[in-house]
This record gives sequence, structure tokens and C-alpha cells, in this order.
Amino acid sequence: MTLEKAPALVDDEAAGLRPPAHVGARRRSPALSAAVRASVPLLLLAAWWYGAGTGRIPPDVLAGPGAVLGALGELVSTGQLTDYLAASARRTGLGVLAGCGAGLVLGVAAGLSALGEELVDPVMQMKRAVPFLALVPLFISWFGVGETFKIVLIAVAASAPMYAYTYLGVRGVDRKVVEAARGFGLRGTRLAVAVIVPTALPNVLMALRISLSVALTGLIAAEQLGAKEGIGYLVTLAQQYYRNDYMVLCILLYALLGLVIDLAIRGLERLAMPWRKQVTAR
Repeated sequence: MTLEKAPALVDDEAAGLRPPAHVGARRRSPALSAAVRASVPLLLLAAWWYGAGTGRIPPDVLAGPGAVLGALGELVSTGQLTDYLAASARRTGLGVLAGCGAGLVLGVAAGLSALGEELVDPVMQMKRAVPFLALVPLFISWFGVGETFKIVLIAVAASAPMYAYTYLGVRGVDRKVVEAARGFGLRGTRLAVAVIVPTALPNVLMALRISLSVALTGLIAAEQLGAKEGIGYLVTLAQQYYRNDYMVLCILLYALLGLVIDLAIRGLERLAMPWRKQVTAR
């Protein structure tokens, strides 16, 4: 039997082969990315300004940017804007802290053990099926229309997304990772804090984003009843006095709060998961 001689290696340049022009993920510059993100909102703002200025959008349908800026100036000059924003932020913060904390603990408990799932999951699934706004009359009979009612309503609204995503994240943790951690002596709370929650962190952060968005809905409903300050209270005043400019201003304030929340969570994701990169077409 004879062995054939292996062919000699051919130089890449002689064979006409060239290295690729770029290896790795292409990313836009931060300035270009910011410009692309701001392009659509700026176009909408320009269309709104043009429609209001030419009279194509009647003021009784949608107040123009000039009127909304005037309403904003009134609130700033009287100091009410700062007070209302602070009141809404305090209620939202306390409610989200309580609701997300409870949802996180229950999600970890249900995801880690069969007993926890049997005890917690049926109740949470029934609670998730009930719209939290349907609980408003019951909460009013329990807590009145004071601050406790508002915080509890926001907490109930924020707890469901946190529980669902945390439960899925914990169930998605590799069993081998858990067994290896138990081999090093981690049990109970130490196992959950050191291994389970960090591994399920992408789900937890997504849950936090959704919970904060749902909490804004709960805030609107809560501040419509028995409130003396807050953005929802400002909406009620605008409806009573037919101030279209204040209504539009409140909508813009809610949109701004949503944008700030999204940017804050994006920053938190970069700090908590610096190794995670976006897998998107550029």
C-alpha cells in the first residue's frame, strides 16, 4: 500500500484569498445611534407643530405646542410641577419596590421547589388573570383613598410581571449549575442570591422594565381618586376645567417618565451584564 503525498500548502495571496475587511459586530457611533433614535420623535413633533400652526389640527382637538409650553411655564412658575412630579415619583417608587420585591421572592420560591410552585403558582395565576383595576373598589373599602390605597394598587400592578418573568428565568437556569453550587455548600438563601438570581438576571431586568410600565398605569388610576397632588390629579383638574393644553402636557410627562425609566434600566443592564451584547443586524 502506498501513501499519497499531501499537497503543499498554498500561500493565501498567491491563491487570491484575502482576509475579510471586518471581523466582529459592527456598531454605529453613539452620536449616530442617538440621532436615529431621536429622528422619529422629532418628525412627530414637527408634524404636530405644523398642523397646529396651520390650523389643520383644531385647538379643541389637540392643543398646539405653544399652548402646552405655556401650561408648562405656569406650573414651573408656581412650583406645582416639582411637587406633582415628586408626589408621583414617591408613590411609584414605593409601590414598585413593594410589588417587585414580592414578585421576585415568590418567583424564586415557585421556580426553585415543587412545593413552592404548588403553593404559589395557582394563586399568582388567578391573580394575574384578574385585571388590577377591578380591585380598585375592594381596595377603597379596605384602605380608603389615601396614600396606602395608591401604593398598594401600584404594588399589585407591578408584582405580576415580576413574578412571571422571574419564575421563567429561575426555571431556565441550568440544573448542572445549581448542582455544582450545592456541591460547594450553597443552600437556601445563599444559593438563590449567589447563583439563581444572577443567572436569571436578564429575565429579572425585563420584568422590571414591564413592571415599571404597568406601574404607571396603576399610578394614573390611583391618582384619579382622592389625590391632592400628582400628575394624575393634574389630569383630573384638566378634565374639570376643560384645559386641553394641560391634558396634552400630562401625556407628555408620562411619556417622558417612560423614556427615563427605559434609559435607567438600559444603564442598569450595561452595569449588571457588561458581557451581554446585542445580537441585532446593523
